[in-house]
Amino acid sequence: MGKPLTVGIVGIGTISGQYLTTIDSLADVQLVAVSDLNAERAEAAAAERPGVVALSTEQLIARDDIDVVLNLTTPAEHVGVALAAIAAGRSVYGEKPLATNTADGRRILEAAAAGGVRVGCAPDTVLGTGIQTARKAIDDGMIGAPIAASATMVTPGHERWHPAPDFYYQPGGGPLFDMGPYYLSALITLLGPVAAVTGMASRMRSSRTIATGDRAGAVVPVDIDSHVTALLQHESGAISTLIVSFDAVGTRSANIEVHGETGTLAVPDPNFFTGDVDLLGLDESEWRTLAPSAGYVDGGRGIGLADLAATPHGMEARAGGDMAFHVLDVMESTLTAVAQRSTVEIGSTVTRPAAVPLTELARR
Repeated sequence: MGKPLTVGIVGIGTISGQYLTTIDSLADVQLVAVSDLNAERAEAAAAERPGVVALSTEQLIARDDIDVVLNLTTPAEHVGVALAAIAAGRSVYGEKPLATNTADGRRILEAAAAGGVRVGCAPDTVLGTGIQTARKAIDDGMIGAPIAASATMVTPGHERWHPAPDFYYQPGGGPLFDMGPYYLSALITLLGPVAAVTGMASRMRSSRTIATGDRAGAVVPVDIDSHVTALLQHESGAISTLIVSFDAVGTRSANIEVHGETGTLAVPDPNFFTGDVDLLGLDESEWRTLAPSAGYVDGGRGIGLADLAATPHGMEARAGGDMAFHVLDVMESTLTAVAQRSTVEIGSTVTRPAAVPLTELARR
């Protein structure tokens, strides 16, 4: 309905390829301009798309024909780009995390509220059929009252595949801030906001060696904890355990399990949009796979923009700033709990986003 949501992308790095593929296919989202510190990358992306221009960040933000600035810069740059876009009257949608700390995250939300613009933020993977089918199963009472959940993400480290992994090992990175948003957004979507957290963390080594690209063999310092375990108490009373690690090899178990009074759900990896949801009922001897029953079908990174476009102005989008801020607050509080060896009450809360009915996205 109406004109497409027009978008300008700042940051044509590794993750941008997935966004560009999705945006190219969406009928309700139109790419107008791209920008990157490496002008050649921006020009190459623009050249492949008729009508798209490569600009400086300042020029892109200043364009009146851009509704939303899609901020795909590194975490440390998120706040600067977001505030500049908001000051120019643009809504913003950013890669996770919203910011590297809650003070900056709050600045973004307050500026957007004062300017009458909207804030969206990844991950939008929770809007796909995997997490949304699991949510519907919970909402429909298929496992009874939820009691507990576990979420696990382990990998030996991004330096094994990323050509410039430095920022993953600096404040604002690490397994918690890099991968935690996927798992925390999923847990909050399934079980509601978090009330309190405690945690422990470790760091296996003080440096990493880049394995690929032009800088292969270069050594990157590690200035964050590379393994974090958090115990989350949800406002609903359910208790979740989150393990995120750049130190381990892998896991055979379900990425997320949710345990209820009358059943357990095995939930797919929230880093992806799809995946099987398996259910074991109280009186059942075998797991059964649930048919996809909710969520955006065949989603990809960037469907949060389509959801934003479909959300009436004045309403919070599902992958919105409030959710992103609560996730950021939980992560920051986890690190505080680790440092203090204590339990930390979460200062923020969020309304559990509305469920996504089984929906086919409008495609070009």
